Amino acid sequence: MHVCQRCVSLLLSRPLSAALQHSTRALHQRSHLTLLQHSTRHTLSQRHSRQTWRHFADHQAASPDVYNKIDLAQKEVVPLNSDVHLNKLESVHTSPLQEISEEEAVQIQVPYALPPESSTLRPYVDKSETLSKLVQLGVNLWKLEQRPNVGSMLVRLDFHADVAPSLLFLKDLGVEESKLGQLLTKNPFILTESLDNLEARVSYLKSKKFSKQSVAAMVSKAPYLLNFSVERLDNRLGFFQKQLGLSAEKARDIVTRLPKLLCGSLEPIKENLKVCELEFGFRGNEIQHIVTTVPKVLIANKRKLTQIFDFVHNTMDVPHSLVAKFPQVLNAKFLRIRERHLFLEYLGRAQYQPSQPNYISLDRLVFLPDDVFCSEVALATLEDFERFQKRL
Repeated sequence: MHVCQRCVSLLLSRPLSAALQHSTRALHQRSHLTLLQHSTRHTLSQRHSRQTWRHFADHQAASPDVYNKIDLAQKEVVPLNSDVHLNKLESVHTSPLQEISEEEAVQIQVPYALPPESSTLRPYVDKSETLSKLVQLGVNLWKLEQRPNVGSMLVRLDFHADVAPSLLFLKDLGVEESKLGQLLTKNPFILTESLDNLEARVSYLKSKKFSKQSVAAMVSKAPYLLNFSVERLDNRLGFFQKQLGLSAEKARDIVTRLPKLLCGSLEPIKENLKVCELEFGFRGNEIQHIVTTVPKVLIANKRKLTQIFDFVHNTMDVPHSLVAKFPQVLNAKFLRIRERHLFLEYLGRAQYQPSQPNYISLDRLVFLPDDVFCSEVALATLEDFERFQKRL
């Protein structure tokens, strides 16, 4: 992350703190006062000299005591460095437009509030209201500054004009305050979206019968959701309805459960649908059931998906119909499936045909905790299973 000179200049153009303003004003006043003192001393000295000699010239023939008066006048002159003159000088108000020499200007030092450049946002947190408020919300600035141009973007934002309206909008939408920090850490760019665009996208989702609570939950799960235009959201919903032959209600259901489907690329989704149909051999209605039951199959890693199906169908000899009936197995961990099947095979209990005795369903194979799996399915102890795992 690199904060440029332009961003620093923008921050410096904003009002300084009261303490810094007072310090700067006092420093200038002291400089102007010193110059005024020197100038006043010189002027008073010249004026006094002229007045004294003019008085002597006018009255040198008038009285023989003129010399005594001059001596007396000289004795009554107050020294320029006395407290009387200094007190008068202190009360003089200097003009901020008064010119000073280059040498004196160079000597004036004003503390520089911000570094001109930085690879981290840390030096700016105390000086930027936006950054300090984001930290209070729980935003992870360390993660954001690792991303290109995000740090400079945040420094430019004004909290009251740019950030606060977006936060209030999200809160009114129903996003929990405790989740705002996590949301902004993942998607700080929502702060640059206009309120009109955000409101238009929420209104569109509500027009498609998404409840306000559903929209809030979707935004929390998929922070980039409201960054996409209404046209894109409409195209995505239409794709799932048309491609999978889903009703509007079912399409709405899978998108609510997995809103990332509206944000990511469609290419992995299309690829996984082809894999399920052409490589795995599932029929259209089976794919529809798999997707509506486990939407994550649409965005799962193709290699992992193929590895699990190959092991379940070809090694465990489970038919397509049972895999489609228990599609959660496609979202399980491959290592767990393999270890438990091999343990059951070692015990002679690997039976996955519903018509056969001691039938074990795929959901019980995969989703039971280890101790329950051992006691109810494998009919063995947990210690036996752990020793078997070490042998693999």
